[in-house]
Amino acid sequence: MKVISTRNAAKSVSSADAVLAGIADDGGLFVPEYFPRIDLQKAARRGSEGYARLAAYVMSLFFDLGEEELLHITTEAYAGYDDENIVPLRELTGDEYVMELFHGPTLAFKDMALQVLPRLISAALELRGGRQDVLVLTATSGDTGKAALEGFRDVPRTAIEVFYPAEGVSALQKLQMVTQDGRNTDVCAVRGNFDDAQTGVKQLFMDAGFRRKVSDAGYMLSSANSINIGRLVPQVAYYVWAYVQLVASGRIEQGEKVNFCVPTGNFGNILAAYYAHRCGLPVGRLICASNKNNILTDFFQKGGYDTRRTFYKTMSPSMDILVSSNLERLLFEISERDEQAVVGWMQSLANDGRYEIPPHARNELRTLFYADFCSEEETAAAIKKTFDDFGYLIDTHTAVAQCVYGKYVGDTADTGVTVVVSTANPYKFTQDVLRAVGGRDIDDAFAAAEKLEQMTGVPVPARISELKMRPVLHDQEVEVSGQAAAVYGFVERIKEWGDA
Repeated sequence: MKVISTRNAAKSVSSADAVLAGIADDGGLFVPEYFPRIDLQKAARRGSEGYARLAAYVMSLFFDLGEEELLHITTEAYAGYDDENIVPLRELTGDEYVMELFHGPTLAFKDMALQVLPRLISAALELRGGRQDVLVLTATSGDTGKAALEGFRDVPRTAIEVFYPAEGVSALQKLQMVTQDGRNTDVCAVRGNFDDAQTGVKQLFMDAGFRRKVSDAGYMLSSANSINIGRLVPQVAYYVWAYVQLVASGRIEQGEKVNFCVPTGNFGNILAAYYAHRCGLPVGRLICASNKNNILTDFFQKGGYDTRRTFYKTMSPSMDILVSSNLERLLFEISERDEQAVVGWMQSLANDGRYEIPPHARNELRTLFYADFCSEEETAAAIKKTFDDFGYLIDTHTAVAQCVYGKYVGDTADTGVTVVVSTANPYKFTQDVLRAVGGRDIDDAFAAAEKLEQMTGVPVPARISELKMRPVLHDQEVEVSGQAAAVYGFVERIKEWGDA
């Protein structure tokens, strides 16, 4: 399998090179040359052996590595999960299931890929035989940062710098990042929102002078954001897993279509579901759930993408995004892989803050995608209703999906089997969940967690409780223009540690 850029389909590179580079040198995103076909019967057999085996099979269709080598990677990656199924499915009703993706070390779905990606990078370095180490630069709206830091911590021949919006993550998300240990890790707050931090990182990747300085220091750049195809492909696997589990349990017949409802901001999670569909997974509708920052809802409903709007900080901060980077990959496909069309849209976005797709592409999208959004009040109500009705506690992002799923059923009367994607443990957003369930406001996140446990009987995860005792190791804060200097300083510190 080779991969190509969304902005230059004529040039292909190996998947190993793509994983190491993170982003194409023309600024485009890497996509597979073609969509491989998933053998559902083989997937079912792999699924009967466990999640790690199924994930290795799915990933082998996209990457240079063999299935057995990938099995070694996935087995290591998912060894520390707190549920033996890795990705359990919870039945709420006969038609609705919740796919829990938060049983990894940082209690968020980002672990599903970011426990795999560092090991993929190590394998790619071996395949490539390069002398340079890898410096990973990542912007986060909350969960990606900690998951990336934990995944890359002390991994040989790698270093990682994470940038997060100074006022744009939850208290516990911030604590998870600023207490991160590991000599090869660094964390820096950016004065601005997630889009500011992400745009700054993208500009560093495109800055030839910056890349040269980093190269002179012995590093090649890569990314842990979902713009990296090594981060995207592992996410395809859990959609296949959900499907084969539903078949194995007798809930659906092989070949029957299933809907997936996904809370999304940067569009990577639902794009993975789209990739699974393109690889042959029987998908009915992909339900794109947004919060008050409803730019994706407008895109799917009206065909225009317009960032010239108010940016809201919400109780679901990982979705507080106005520039959904992974949407470029979808644009590439709906334009029938017309890179010039993609370049034109991306130039319009950069210059004017907006672009618009033609009517035929808009109509094609509506066949597969449904999109809607929830207000803050609706999100809180979804948390309470789900707990009151089912005794099931959900976080603020899953609540957005649960709310939009209700709107979807009301609009379409489709009661087919639907999997709602749950992206984080509710205790990562304790104060908002507590307020929704019990109407209580407690400023201290740990006191709020104790109260929420008392009210619901759902235990506080040990990984949350232990944060209270961990020292802050990262307190740097910069303007967007200071991101390059922060990276240079980090590289110098690594060099000093290496010489010590």
